[in-house]
Amino acid sequence: MRDEELWRKRFQIFAAIRLVGVATFLLGLAIAFSDLVRLGGWPLLGGILAIIGVVDALVAPRILKRGWERLDQ
Repeated sequence: MRDEELWRKRFQIFAAIRLVGVATFLLGLAIAFSDLVRLGGWPLLGGILAIIGVVDALVAPRILKRGWERLDQ
């Protein structure tokens, strides 16, 4: 695989993980503050999902980057 293709694929994976994290965060907010799951919202479940989404969006790409740096050495 060429270097440019490798970096393009890595960037797409990186961006997809960030987007999934943001989507999970937004779903958590929707569950917490709307009638999406039950009437009046479900703050506990929504808060847990929002925290998971933030961690996924911020931490997972860093872990991937570290792994890719090890592979490149």
